[in-house]
Amino acid sequence: MGNAWPRTPSLPVGGGSARRSTVAGQSRLLHSHGDPRQITRRWFLEECGVGLGVMALGHLLRNQGYAADAALNPMAPKLPPAAPKAKRVLFLFMTGAPSHLDLFDHRPQLARFDGTLPPANLLEGYRTAFIKPNSKLLGPRFRFARHGQCGTELSELLPHLAGVIDEIAVVKGMVTEAFNHAPGQVMMCTGAQILGRPSLGAWVCYGLGSESQDLPGFVVFSTGRAGPSGGDSNWGSGFLPTVYQGVQFRTSGDPVLYVSNPRGIDDAVQRDSYDLVRKLNQIQLETIGDPEIATRINSFEMASRMQLSAPEVIDLSHEPQHILEMYGAQPGQPSFANTCLLARRLLERGVRFVQIIHESWDQHRDLARDLRKNCKDTDQACAALVKDLKQRGMLEDTLVVWGGEFGRTPMVQGNGTDGRDHHPNAFTMWLAGGGIKPGITYGETDELGFQVVKDRVHVHDLHATILHLLGFDHTKLTYRFQGRDFRLTDVSGEIIQGLLA
Repeated sequence: MGNAWPRTPSLPVGGGSARRSTVAGQSRLLHSHGDPRQITRRWFLEECGVGLGVMALGHLLRNQGYAADAALNPMAPKLPPAAPKAKRVLFLFMTGAPSHLDLFDHRPQLARFDGTLPPANLLEGYRTAFIKPNSKLLGPRFRFARHGQCGTELSELLPHLAGVIDEIAVVKGMVTEAFNHAPGQVMMCTGAQILGRPSLGAWVCYGLGSESQDLPGFVVFSTGRAGPSGGDSNWGSGFLPTVYQGVQFRTSGDPVLYVSNPRGIDDAVQRDSYDLVRKLNQIQLETIGDPEIATRINSFEMASRMQLSAPEVIDLSHEPQHILEMYGAQPGQPSFANTCLLARRLLERGVRFVQIIHESWDQHRDLARDLRKNCKDTDQACAALVKDLKQRGMLEDTLVVWGGEFGRTPMVQGNGTDGRDHHPNAFTMWLAGGGIKPGITYGETDELGFQVVKDRVHVHDLHATILHLLGFDHTKLTYRFQGRDFRLTDVSGEIIQGLLA
């Protein structure tokens, strides 16, 4: 599967030829977990080709503003092999699966045949989650209109998104194999329906590191009624070192659980305890060479810095009033709007990947009522993010992705009630910024919104395109595990050229 870049990490940001040997040599220490030879202290000092002098040089370079090398800091920023269009990613993951037919994909024929049976040939080989495939068709529940100079059609439920429609690309040709929530969410986040694969955010941090030294490189928020069906696999590191997994933030109280000192532990006690643990971990790292020990050291150091940085970043009280109003945010009141504003603040501070999971979109019944509420909760803040990033000059190198794990059926669920079942054959996502062509619609479904008939985009294609915008060849960003090189896109994936600016 090509070169396993970046198992030997690339140069840190700001790098030059003087530091190429430093990074290459120290990376052998970090990534030697597949070598049956244990790394002893004698081998470390005599044979590894790095030596204490080069380690001292790395420390000096870090003090001069350069990133720490990957052996000492696995999250040190790295340059991708190609010039990137995007430097960071914001994934607005609407779990539960929004109805493309009621929000984005206007199908007048579906309205015309509302209450009739679908054509028999359309259902050949079709598998549903709960309903009988030959259930009656359900027309769209809301009105559509064209917006912006691009003339893209949107549901009346998305008035704020309509205001930024010329900045986004609506992708109507999405498909997946999964038709239940947990495998569908895990597929969207990891490229596989099975558990244990690294998430998209973990792959991005593995390849690029993070520009923030005081916050995690990959931050996750969970809003809505409940957490995602796929659980923490949606932001896990899989077989990658755990330093690359997402860190869950909260929107009130301590931003991260246990980041504050418990009662009775003052700064002096904490420092003494921390120094002792670090020394013990460093001895273990030099003896065994397990990268998970480097992760542990890095986690303690990050936690210490986050005690100062994390409370500041979640404090919205200093945001201008017009920004709060644009998002619909209220400091101290947990909401999706607050979370979106927090995401922008994290991206400003160098966090590489922010994922907001809003689990509220599984409308098997009460479709009209619940969609109206979901859009009221999310539409304003999602559009505000696009506006805010653009006015700050960040949209051009921030990739924003919005969507769920699959779509909803054109057929009704229940005996005449307004609900829709899970549907993997067609759904809609939208993207903005970071090298995406703005103001376009990509892909087309048939007259009932059942199948993609033009410009099909598989989940692997989406992932390949995201990695391309970040400067990677998706076939070469790999990691050796259990005897073979794994990648986010497995053995598939094509870059969607029509989405690129």
